[in-house]
Amino acid sequence: MEIRSLGAATPFTTKDGSTIRSLLDLAVAPVRNQSLAEATVEAGAATERHYHRESEEIYYVVEGDGEVELDGERAAVGPGDAVLIPPGTWHEIRASDAGPLRFLCCCAPPYRHEDTYFD
Repeated sequence: MEIRSLGAATPFTTKDGSTIRSLLDLAVAPVRNQSLAEATVEAGAATERHYHRESEEIYYVVEGDGEVELDGERAAVGPGDAVLIPPGTWHEIRASDAGPLRFLCCCAPPYRHEDTYFD
């Protein structure tokens, strides 16, 4: 049985610039097909626009407001919103100036730094 507490997860910065706390991924659990992490983008900041060749992502916003961009299309996001990011889709997410944006990030296959590509 694998149970991980968010409080026990050590934060790190991904290649796109968000602060991540991995709950279940290749580094901390015997996962094979997916990963789950909590990500935070500070007020007024954004991740660096990027894509993943292999991973499909789902963002689920739990706190804060912001804007997500997928292949040039922009939309506002807030608590309770889920965003599907297919493999190969250029994307970034930006927190509003009002406060940080906190969201869950699910990746299948599991997130790997090597699967993050920039311009």
